[in-house]
Amino acid sequence: MLLWVLVGFIVLSASVVLALTFGALRTSPQVGLFRLIAGVQFLAAAVLAGARLMGSA
Repeated sequence: MLLWVLVGFIVLSASVVLALTFGALRTSPQVGLFRLIAGVQFLAAAVLAGARLMGSA
């Protein structure tokens, strides 16, 4: 159960970062880096969820 909470928190965090890059941080010179960070977070959440569904975690 705790793993699903962690996955939810990671997805929420990545969504907030991604939303900020299309809003308040749109003009920032590091917007590409922030989007990359959000993508890595989404990938980490997907890997954790996949491991849990496959029975490895």
